[in-house]
Amino acid sequence: MDESKDTGDIADGERHTGGTAPLPFRAAVDALRAARLRPQIEVEPTPAPKRLAPFAYALEATVVDGEQELADGRLVLLHDPAGHDAWRGTFRLVTLVRAELEPEMAVDPLLPDVCWTWLTGALQARGLAYGEPSGTVTRASSHHFGGLSARPAASQIEIRASWTPREGLGGIPDTAAHLASWCDLLAQVAGLPPAGPGDASVVTLPQRRGPQSR
Repeated sequence: MDESKDTGDIADGERHTGGTAPLPFRAAVDALRAARLRPQIEVEPTPAPKRLAPFAYALEATVVDGEQELADGRLVLLHDPAGHDAWRGTFRLVTLVRAELEPEMAVDPLLPDVCWTWLTGALQARGLAYGEPSGTVTRASSHHFGGLSARPAASQIEIRASWTPREGLGGIPDTAAHLASWCDLLAQVAGLPPAGPGDASVVTLPQRRGPQSR
């Protein structure tokens, strides 16, 4: 399974039942459901894609500040009990993260590299073992003309990525910790301050575009 298919089908929103789920997958999903996260990040289940793996579970999240949305994303847990050559494991995490930026930030040539290190750094900061990371960082800008010319230009950063969480006892990865790392990434992209002393070295996004009303 290649990276383009991993990340491109996240938005399908199709639930996959696929029969009785094996114990490792059920345990991994239970850990996601029980995870405690910082209050600015609202997480809820969403229909999972059905074509990526025999079993899948998906969450969507929004970073909020009062009534304003700062960033949003989706995290999908995939499981193939038979394993997958491209994953080098039986589980795979796939993500999409988006946030609005100041237009001048979108032309920074270092921005894609910085955003990718936010993802890998979030995983490493929590001491998580993972393999086969891959993904893309996309910058998009919108400029308005004619009857829409009064609207300010808008720029967005989008991170699409996937990685293989290393499995622990019983073949179960620490999905709660991976979810927490993903939320760290969301917080960075949204421009939130670090959640605790362990996050103090994280580079935050400068000149972030103002929050959007919900």
